[in-house]
Amino acid sequence: MIPPRIRGLILDMDGVIWKGDAPIGDLPAIFGRIRARGLKFVFATNNGTKTPEEYCEKLAALGVKAEARQVVTSALGLAFMLAQKHPPGTKIFMIGEDGIRVALEEKGFVVVGVEDAPQAQAVVMGIDRGINFQKVAEAALLVRAGRPFYTTNTDRTFPTPRGEIPGSGSWLAVVTSATGVEPMVAGKPFPYLMELALERLGTAKEETLVVGDRLETDVAAGQAVGCPTALVLSGVSKREEAEGWNPTLIAESLSALVE
Repeated sequence: MIPPRIRGLILDMDGVIWKGDAPIGDLPAIFGRIRARGLKFVFATNNGTKTPEEYCEKLAALGVKAEARQVVTSALGLAFMLAQKHPPGTKIFMIGEDGIRVALEEKGFVVVGVEDAPQAQAVVMGIDRGINFQKVAEAALLVRAGRPFYTTNTDRTFPTPRGEIPGSGSWLAVVTSATGVEPMVAGKPFPYLMELALERLGTAKEETLVVGDRLETDVAAGQAVGCPTALVLSGVSKREEAEGWNPTLIAESLSALVE
């Protein structure tokens, strides 16, 4: 199904490679076919909870070998964005997990918790499975006080084997409704992750297929940088929703796409 001109793949993870911890299809066989066709690939995910190294460990446990530089997360995009706007040593109040924390600290930022939140000079939000009222309240207070406000992504949900559960965008909505302030967004559908992925692949945009399960993020991001796109139906978006988005390809799964 993949056109002959395609030399590289930019692959989303949640809803394409796995749901929660459950693989979607026979991943060793799927990536065996990808490698046999000589296709380069990188992963580009809005889920910034893990570091690239941790994602590689998860992939390896599912039979897929990848290097850390083949994983681009919204946390990396966020840290890059902040580095363009704030000097090292800037104190950041973060709602998020280790993927964001490590990316920020590698850029020289100081991450503060709720006890020191008033000292923060900017607010960052991503998926946080330890989120609570105090964290959200501190974020709202800081944003209302004028601190710059950033997020990894605005995905309202992410898929699990039991169904969709609240994503970063759902928790983000609490702060935006309390403050009236929209954050600056690092992840898809904004183009930075696609541009970084293309740089790491070394392929031209017209020969790189962006594969994802969400029309409003994955497909939109690919289209924003001029890449052909493929919607897989193993995650969130449905076939009937694709009208008007015009992805280049629609497939039931990554396995069906690379057959």
